[in-house]
Amino acid sequence: MSVTSEATAQWKGTLFEGSGQVSLTSSGQGPYPVNWKARSEGSDSVTTPEELIAAAHASCYCMALSNALAQNGTPPQSLEASASVTFVPGTGITGSHLNVSAVVPGIEEADFDRIAEEAKAGCPVSQALAGVEITLEASLG
Repeated sequence: MSVTSEATAQWKGTLFEGSGQVSLTSSGQGPYPVNWKARSEGSDSVTTPEELIAAAHASCYCMALSNALAQNGTPPQSLEASASVTFVPGTGITGSHLNVSAVVPGIEEADFDRIAEEAKAGCPVSQALAGVEITLEASLG
């Protein structure tokens, strides 16, 4: 069975002076405002495509790591992951940095590090982002 997720975007005006919004159609979330200034300079009130990709990457990575740890016989008590997706105007998306802190009873640090790296490679969003560098910082809490 496949699942298709949908989002819609609307835009008015030119790239530099215009603005728009994005809605997560499948879940009914949004609309969220978007504009070039936020994308190229940053913003704490307007989202960007890269912020949405970061949310997808962090959540997908948590799912992949949780599953891999459970398959190892060491299910996590908790995982907290963030993703930082970098955008360079004129170049595009240049990378995604994952940072995860985990509470995993009964696991050796070397095993955790190996499983965390394998989950990074196996995460479907990591695979979709294969054209950019993906880095990982993983720590046991």
